[in-house]
Amino acid sequence: MTTEHTTELIPCPDDDTVEGVVDAVVVDGGQALVLPDDALTESAAARVADGWAVSTRTGYARDWRTFTAWCSTTHRAPLPATAETLASYTDHLASAGAAPATVDRALGAIASRHAAAGHAVSTKAARMVLRSYRREWAGAGGRRKQAPALSVEDLRAMLDAAGQDLVGLRDRTLLLLGYAMMARRSELAALDITDLRTVPDGLEVFVATSKTDKDSAGTTVAIPYGTHLSTCPVRTASAYLATLANAGVTTGPLLRSIDRHGRLAGTPDAAGRGTGRMSGAGINLVVKRLATAAGIEGVTAHSLRAGPATAAAAAGVPRAWIARQGRWSEASTAVDSYIRPADAWRDNPMRKVGL
Repeated sequence: MTTEHTTELIPCPDDDTVEGVVDAVVVDGGQALVLPDDALTESAAARVADGWAVSTRTGYARDWRTFTAWCSTTHRAPLPATAETLASYTDHLASAGAAPATVDRALGAIASRHAAAGHAVSTKAARMVLRSYRREWAGAGGRRKQAPALSVEDLRAMLDAAGQDLVGLRDRTLLLLGYAMMARRSELAALDITDLRTVPDGLEVFVATSKTDKDSAGTTVAIPYGTHLSTCPVRTASAYLATLANAGVTTGPLLRSIDRHGRLAGTPDAAGRGTGRMSGAGINLVVKRLATAAGIEGVTAHSLRAGPATAAAAAGVPRAWIARQGRWSEASTAVDSYIRPADAWRDNPMRKVGL
């Protein structure tokens, strides 16, 4: 198959023709398929879609499917969509009772899909609809749901709830690395054994890519030794790595499944196939299970990220250091949502007025 640049008459939607430069893809047999200049090749389209982070790509794909299904039932064009279509869709989501954050994400997904396809789209009217809905939602008692910050005391209780076998050692490693790195569950799931390196001051963990690292430049997270043996991420991770090495596992996923006989995924006798790399969802289930066993409610994998940020802020750690450790962007408002609760008490002006 070859590609030739030619000048031809291109059919337009109104049946007129215009002269323009197009890509003529010549296939076997001499049949030519003419593509307009503004059409992406299949490979380019796939790479554009793959440019988002995995979690973002999954959520955006789901939002886009929902939007296009609504457009189909209402006989509207999804791409490019008009400002009126977006405003009407926003009202539809609001009327269905979606949380404002869900609506906001849906608008972001639609706008991103248009940008990737080279289309301009106005979201101003839709944002006005969303603003009205936010007031209505808040007035009705709606509150934004956020995973609770996990305190060090609660973390200890979850560590105690983990068993002393290989599964327990893996789960303690998961908890302590997640807490010390302020890690996203996708970052934990992506870690390989070779991403961890012991140094005199502690442990260096290489994060190959993350949500805010759009170009996958990678970053190294420093984890110092803990004060207490039971909560030391360096000693716990080192013990887990030594156990993996004794089983002949020195490469591949760090956090991997373990069958009911205590056999590591990726070893010859283990049940199942493949490397057994734990997914972000699997990591979330482990965190929830240990929280339930410890009698703690509402905790998710995200609590491993929120907890240390809040605790560090309460201890007076500067915002920039917290953001760097957790790989938040400098302009992130998310990190502030974890820091403010601590600042609200530590720097409360009412402490100074003599009440």
